[in-house]
Amino acid sequence: MKLQRRLFSKFLLGLTISGVIASCASPSTTTENTGSTAESQSQEEVTLTLVSYAVTQAAYEKIVPQFVEYWEETTGQKVTIDQSYGGSGSQTRAVIDGLEADIVALALASDTYALQEAGLVEPGWENEVSGQNGIITRSVVALVSREGGQKVETWQDLADPNISVITANPKTSGGARWNFLALWGSITQAGGSIEQATEYVAQVYSSVTTLPKDAREASDVFYTRNQGDVLMNYENELLLAESQGRIQPYVIPTDYNISIEGPVAVVDGYVDRRGTREVAEAFVEFLYTPEAQRAFAEAGFRPVNEEVFAEFSDKFPVVENLFTIEDFGGWPTAQSEFFDDGGIFDQAISGR
Repeated sequence: MKLQRRLFSKFLLGLTISGVIASCASPSTTTENTGSTAESQSQEEVTLTLVSYAVTQAAYEKIVPQFVEYWEETTGQKVTIDQSYGGSGSQTRAVIDGLEADIVALALASDTYALQEAGLVEPGWENEVSGQNGIITRSVVALVSREGGQKVETWQDLADPNISVITANPKTSGGARWNFLALWGSITQAGGSIEQATEYVAQVYSSVTTLPKDAREASDVFYTRNQGDVLMNYENELLLAESQGRIQPYVIPTDYNISIEGPVAVVDGYVDRRGTREVAEAFVEFLYTPEAQRAFAEAGFRPVNEEVFAEFSDKFPVVENLFTIEDFGGWPTAQSEFFDDGGIFDQAISGR
């Protein structure tokens, strides 16, 4: 493997990497393989901070130990990876405000572009790993109903005024932006007009009684507080629940759906300051290995590695018309048009 050859060569040359980071106090931060503090770390140890969105945690709980073991076996260096999870928009703001992340794996590329605009991520991050545009996972939108409740099978069912919909707030949740674009695209990608799409999303959001800050909180509102008739969620969330024995009635709209793409990037402004670039870049490359991609698939994500996807293809229904963010002009355009103040989302909920 390219990564192994490169690392082994550097190991033979006796290259060692050190990294020192200030620890970040956050109630949502967990730590794998904790050791000594940054001040007492030896030259053979390094600490990274991974900042990601809430629903990836199950996958990284498997991937992080794999990388820690791989890195030590390959280079002889011990690595500790601190992890922070939360709503993608909230995590982005935290990094901009000083949470010193070495790697960000956010819910959508627009959040990574926000870090680029803040001068923390260098332009061209999408091309660091060739062929994937910085994307490490994919998913689609699922519609979850209550056992014995009203049956929801299609996008149009969500426009029924008698059906209460639960989805997070696109202002703070990357997943909620995907949900909104899935609703919008279910009309426009099928040949509907802008006017028809506007009317449709306004109908759906008129039945959205609350806008939780992220996907985790939206799930809590639906399952724990028993609010709403249908929950818009990631497919991977439902597959993960099934793997843990929690079977829930849901459908994947397969006529039209959106490809939910999760990007990853090294935070240049922080890794260069702390001297952690080498191991941070290695971690990003490791996320594309079959081992890491299988961990994503086991957690319910659609892997970007085609061979691994083939191994798990029976888990993922085929979508006849799978549109992408590029059908909306890319994230910079979509963010401005749909989610900035006064955009289409604000207009859609103005009558709530």
